[in-house]
Amino acid sequence: MSKFDKYFLMNIDDIIEYTLEKLPNMNWDKESMKAVEIGDGNLNYVFKVWDNNGNSVIIKHAGEALRISDQMKVSTDRNRIESEILLIEETYAKGMVPHIYFYDTVMSACGMEDLSDHKLMRYALMEQEIFPKFAKDIAEFMFNTLLKTSDVVMEHKAKKELVKKFISPELCEITENLVLMEPYNDINKQNSFTKQNEEFVKRELYEDEELILEVAKLKFEFMTKAQALIHGDLHTGSIFVKQDSTKVFDPEFAFYGPMGYDIGNVIANLIFAYGKGLEKENNEFCDWILKTITEIIDIFINEYNENFEKIATEPMAKVKGFKEYYLDDILKDTASYAGTELHRRTVGMAKVKDLTSIENEDTRAFTERLNILCGKDYILNSSNFKNGVAFAKAVLKARADAE
Repeated sequence: MSKFDKYFLMNIDDIIEYTLEKLPNMNWDKESMKAVEIGDGNLNYVFKVWDNNGNSVIIKHAGEALRISDQMKVSTDRNRIESEILLIEETYAKGMVPHIYFYDTVMSACGMEDLSDHKLMRYALMEQEIFPKFAKDIAEFMFNTLLKTSDVVMEHKAKKELVKKFISPELCEITENLVLMEPYNDINKQNSFTKQNEEFVKRELYEDEELILEVAKLKFEFMTKAQALIHGDLHTGSIFVKQDSTKVFDPEFAFYGPMGYDIGNVIANLIFAYGKGLEKENNEFCDWILKTITEIIDIFINEYNENFEKIATEPMAKVKGFKEYYLDDILKDTASYAGTELHRRTVGMAKVKDLTSIENEDTRAFTERLNILCGKDYILNSSNFKNGVAFAKAVLKARADAE
C-alpha cells in the first residue's frame, strides 16, 4: 500500500519519495537526492529532482485549481492528455519534445526528461538572445504534428478516436473565454492595461463591431473545427531552446482544433518579444524577430507544398485546387488567431512578462497599442496574409501607427 494510491496535492517533501517509487530503475543515490519547485505557470506544479550520480528528472503534477485563482477549477486529467500528446508528438517530430518516462493517472503526475541545459525561450528572448535555428525547427515541428494528424493524412476513424480521447472541455472553455471573448467585452471585469490607453482600448476593441463579429466567428470555429491535434498553448513559454536544439513542451491544452491556432500563437509571442526588443532599442534583435516570423510562415508553406501530395491519403484531398484552398484556410486562421493572442495577452488577465516587465509607462502603453493594432490587422484582413513577408510587414505598420 502506497500513500500515492489516492490523489492529493503533493509538495516538495513528497516528491523525492514519489520519484523513488515511480522511477526505481534510475539507480538513484538516495542520500544525495534533492528536489526544488521550478514551475512558474498558471496551472501546474513542476519539480526538478536530481542526485550526485548525474540522474535527474522533471516531475509535473496537476492541481485541481489554477494557481492564479482557487475559484477556477480544472480537470487533473490534463496531465494524462499532456503525457500522451508528448508521446504522440515524439513519433511525428522526434527529438523536439521532452521524453516521457511515465505518467500516473492517480496522482495526475508524470516524469519527463530534464531539459535544464536548455533555456525557456520567453526569458531568453527577453534578454535578446538570438536563435538562428528556431524558425526551421518550429515550422517543421508544426507541419509534422499538425498536417499529419489531420483528415488529409490520417485514417478517418483513427482520427476520430483521437478527437474523442483528447477532448478537454474545461481547458477549451478557458481559451474560449479568456482568448475569444473577454478581451473584447471585459464581461468579468478582469481586463487591465495602462491608464493612458483606456480610450484607445474602448475604441479599438470594445466598440469595434466589425472586429467583435470576426472574433465571434473565430470563437465558434475554435469550438467546432476539429482539424488537427493542436498543442493549444504553443508560445515562447512552452518552448525550451539552445543554439542547436528546440524542445516543445506543456501541451496540456491539446485537443483537435484549427491548425492556425498553434501557428498564430507562435507568431504573436514573437511579436511580444519584438516589443521588448524595442524597449531595449536593440535593432539587431528586432530585425531577427521579423526575419524569424517571415521564415516560420514561409518554411511551413514550403514544407506543405513539397510534402502534401506525398503524405495525403484522402482521395478528395487530391482534387485539383484543394491543396491550395486548404493552405489558404490555414494561413487565414493563422493570422486571425495571432490577432486574438496579441489582444488577450495585452489586455486580458493572463499577460506575458515580455509586456509586464516594461517599466516605463509610456513605453508600455506604446507596446500595448502596437499589439492591439497589429492584432486587429491580422483579424480584419486575415485573407491577405499569404506569406511571411505580409505577417512581418503588419508589425512594422502597427509600430508606425502606434507612435
